Amino acid sequence: MTRFVGAIDQGTTSSRFIVFDRAGQTVAQAQREHRQIMPQPGWVEHDPLEILANTRSVIQEALESAELSPRDLAAVGITNQRETTVLWDRATGRPVHNALVWQDTRVDPLVAEFARDGGQDRFRAATGLPLASYFSALKLRWLLDNVPEARRRAEGGDLCFGTVDSWLMQDLAGLHVTDVTNASRTQLMNLATLDWDPVLLFAFGIPRAVLPRIVPSSCVYGFARAPLEGVPVAGILGDQQAALMGQACFDPGEAKNTTAPAAPCC
Repeated sequence: MTRFVGAIDQGTTSSRFIVFDRAGQTVAQAQREHRQIMPQPGWVEHDPLEILANTRSVIQEALESAELSPRDLAAVGITNQRETTVLWDRATGRPVHNALVWQDTRVDPLVAEFARDGGQDRFRAATGLPLASYFSALKLRWLLDNVPEARRRAEGGDLCFGTVDSWLMQDLAGLHVTDVTNASRTQLMNLATLDWDPVLLFAFGIPRAVLPRIVPSSCVYGFARAPLEGVPVAGILGDQQAALMGQACFDPGEAKNTTAPAAPCC
C-alpha cells in the first residue's frame, strides 16, 4: 500500500515539492527560487519555462532525498500563486510571452477604462470581485492585444490561457483545466454557475476557445507523466484557499487572513 502523498507548491518566488506520510508529517521536500523579471516600474513577470524546469527538479530532488519513487505516492496535488497569467501555444506547449504576475500593474489604464461604465463594482455581482489590476482577465486582455498574432490565434483555438495551476497541469498530465478556486480569481467565472460567463467574456474581449475547463478542487483529473509517471493528480487549490484548508478552517464562519506585499515599484 502506498504510504505517501505529494504536493506541488508553486509560489510567487519559488517552487516546492513536499512529500507527506499518512499522518500528515513531512518526509521530504525541496525548493528552488525563480527570477523576478521587472521590465519597467510596475511590471512583474515570470518565465513559465523556468517555473516548469524548477518544478520538475524539486520533484526529483525530494523523491531522491527520501529514496522514494513515483510508485510510492498515492496521489499528488497542486497549489499555486493565483491570478498570474500564462498564455501558450496549444500544439508546442511553448509560452508566447512571460507570465504576467498577480503583482503586475500594467493594466491600470484598462481598469480605469472599464470602471468608467458602471464603476469599480461593475462585475462584483457575478464574480465577487471589484475591477482591479490584480485579477487575470485584464492581464489576458493585455496579452491578446499586445503579443503579435495572439488574438487571432486565440480565437482560432491555437493558444491556451491559464493561471499557474493550468500551466503545471498541461505539463504534468497533458490537461487544459483549472479548478474553481483559481477560476474564481480570473474575474471571468460566474459564482452562481461555476462556469465561464459569456457576458464577462464579451465585456473583456476574451475568446472562450482559449480558456481551460473548470473542474472541482478535489478529484482524480488524470495521471501524471514524468517525473511522476503514473501518479494520480487529485487536487488543485489556489494558494489562499489551500492555506485556509491547511489551517483547518473547515466550518462556516471560520476565516484566515494573509497580508500580501505591495507590487514592486522598480
